Amino acid sequence: MSHVGVPRGTVRKRRTLALLTTGVLTIPVLAGCSSGDEEAPRGVAQDIAPTARQAVADGSTVNWAIDALPATFNAFQADADSATTRVTEALLPTLFPMDKAGQPRLNPDYLESAKVIEREPKQVVLYKLNQQAVWSDGREIGAPDFVAQWRALRGKDSAFWTARNSGYERIEKIERGADDLQVRVTFSKPYGDWRSLFSPLYPKEITGSPETFNDGARTTLKNTAGPFVLRGVSKADGTVTLARNPRWWGDKAKLDTLVFRAVAPKDRTKALTDGTVDVADVDPSTADRITLARRDRGGNGQPLTHGPGADVSPAAALYSYAVAHGSDEKAAEAEQAARAKNRKAVLAYAAEQKALRDFAVRKSLEPAYTQLALNGESGPLADDRVRRAVARALDREELARTVLGPLGLPAKPLGSHLALAGQPGYADGSGALGEQNEKEARALLADAGWTRGGALQQPKDTKAGSEAEKKGEKEGEEGADADTGEEKKTTGGAEKEENAEKADKHADKADKDAEKDEGKADKASRDEEDSAASRDEGLYIVGEDDKPAAYAPAATGTSAVPALAPARHAAFQSAALLRQAAAVLGEDGAVAAQDKQPGGAAGAYAPAGTPAPAPAAAKGQLGKDGKALTLRFVLPSGPGSQSLRTVGDKIAAMLEKIGIGTEITKVPDESYFKDHIASGVYDLALYSWPASAYPATDGRPIYAKPEPATDGSLLVEQNYTRVGTDHIDQLFDRAAGELDEKAARDLMKQADARIWAAAGSIPLYQRPQLVAVDKKLANVGAFGFAAPRYQDIGFKNRQAAGSSADRKK
Repeated sequence: MSHVGVPRGTVRKRRTLALLTTGVLTIPVLAGCSSGDEEAPRGVAQDIAPTARQAVADGSTVNWAIDALPATFNAFQADADSATTRVTEALLPTLFPMDKAGQPRLNPDYLESAKVIEREPKQVVLYKLNQQAVWSDGREIGAPDFVAQWRALRGKDSAFWTARNSGYERIEKIERGADDLQVRVTFSKPYGDWRSLFSPLYPKEITGSPETFNDGARTTLKNTAGPFVLRGVSKADGTVTLARNPRWWGDKAKLDTLVFRAVAPKDRTKALTDGTVDVADVDPSTADRITLARRDRGGNGQPLTHGPGADVSPAAALYSYAVAHGSDEKAAEAEQAARAKNRKAVLAYAAEQKALRDFAVRKSLEPAYTQLALNGESGPLADDRVRRAVARALDREELARTVLGPLGLPAKPLGSHLALAGQPGYADGSGALGEQNEKEARALLADAGWTRGGALQQPKDTKAGSEAEKKGEKEGEEGADADTGEEKKTTGGAEKEENAEKADKHADKADKDAEKDEGKADKASRDEEDSAASRDEGLYIVGEDDKPAAYAPAATGTSAVPALAPARHAAFQSAALLRQAAAVLGEDGAVAAQDKQPGGAAGAYAPAGTPAPAPAAAKGQLGKDGKALTLRFVLPSGPGSQSLRTVGDKIAAMLEKIGIGTEITKVPDESYFKDHIASGVYDLALYSWPASAYPATDGRPIYAKPEPATDGSLLVEQNYTRVGTDHIDQLFDRAAGELDEKAARDLMKQADARIWAAAGSIPLYQRPQLVAVDKKLANVGAFGFAAPRYQDIGFKNRQAAGSSADRKK
């Protein structure tokens, strides 16, 4: 699937520090235990068509789709991305890759053993290297490679452009052990996540100097130590080509070549059908097409029941035929062209479906989760009571079902920020915040001063027409979004000022027309009074507010105000309604289908007796000091982000129930993080974090309390919510220095409970992983937690991958 919504280079990166001052939380007892007595749920199994190596053919090529060419081959640089990880996994040593359960496991291809041999006075880890392990130039992997990487990443030499140094700064020295195959690492202070170090391990030729580290490893890797070597990179073709490593000492790679090909998510279906790629992460719509293609295999030539033209009814088809062969030559020509275009689309779709039969969709849960982020730096969400109210309003089970249910994946909401279901450290800590409860959410908002009448109240110490009010208007004008790439939608709010101005203009025009017709001497004074009264009563244009014109009772405790149509305006309104009616009626006078619904035509004045919409307070939206409680909700607009937008709409509806309005802004994928999330220009946002086997190390920068910069701004590592506490930081630090794994996990559970209580990040669900794979391929697909074993990937039996070309034929 597309990785929109996942920060680039998020795995164990050290970024700039950050801060935000938060109040002391008044919360229930924060135990690190589950919110219930049930067992922690098991993870979803990987789906890779596992096949014994002897049943996999030697030779052939596999083309694997990636989003884009790697920005760099140096995994420790700030712009390293998912493509960097995918390629380097096949080329460089990973000493402790994750297994199926999300735990780090010793890799016997590189290590015979690795363990803590001393704890006092200092922690010492002894690595015993596989005696056959060599770089592709023939040199043994050894202590000099460990030393060079430590010096480059420890943070003491600013000449090395590195984005992360977690753990390396704790190393005091590295030295040769009893022989060249032993590496002895001494730590200045304890480090429980020591297994996270030296993965990937680069040769000293790269990490030994700033020049080769900064620039040399960006575009090529001349010396590697994996089952494959880097053969070449073609920017023109958008490919990274790997070839079998002749010096590889482990299980021989089944493939001759492995090609990573840059294919945008929106182009994946075409790439699959024309044989360009054999493996590709896909979105649910492409996965559905593959499922349908497999289902239609036995259709015996029958027309497809889906795709272009499939929804045309027999009556519509007959009508189209009649027009295409009718006496109206112009209409017939246009209809014949449309029919020809549709036939072409049907044939192309059928050919694509036939090609998609050669693929299978392998699915699991991705080692990453989607969260709702609440920006606590300023505005209403700076108050922890408002953040907790937002969290208590969410039906997380419904949100998980929305995304995972249709895919046949377990739809249980995630209960931890620091582990995923199936990992040893997983426990549901959401009880520290509380279950969904709209009543308690409203109580939290009331305690924070947000009430139903608050949107109508003048701010304290402010008079009508005061400088403060004028300043607020000016700031509102300046804050209007000028970015043409953004699309906005407001829910749960009071009528926009823009609509009110339109209504006023229509009212003024009606007054002038009526004045010409009636010619009464006292018209001017009465018009002025009525115009003011209309504005006070909420005169509106039916349709522009997306509300039906039919009467809707006001909220309990409020009264509906009828929008009367005075006699002197009746003639104007009648003419306006007749003109609009003519525009929406068919030739025979029948009402158009789209208008057979409550609410009438957009832009029509409400007929006499129709009540004006209740003000924001009456409709349930909360406010304070004359300002409605509306939050900016930023979402990506790209084709691969549809599920995020669907979830965003559901969240907006849930918040509306407790009186919180949302202004949804859809922005281009490429600017989503840089211009909004990282910059803090949002109140609510949806994005994902990857799973980790080392939460004490990898989780700390995500939840660290921001720190103030010298210029007064906040320095945020990866804590884009700007919400953190000293206590959370202390728990992370203690866990990172804890060598007892059980004790470290207990500390992480306590930290997770505190993160839940702070309500800056609300985990929703683990992301689905859908991978389209040539059905003849083995040991590849939806890997879940586990790292791929690239040497085991290949075609079953003797099916050669030039099968891509076979599909073309």
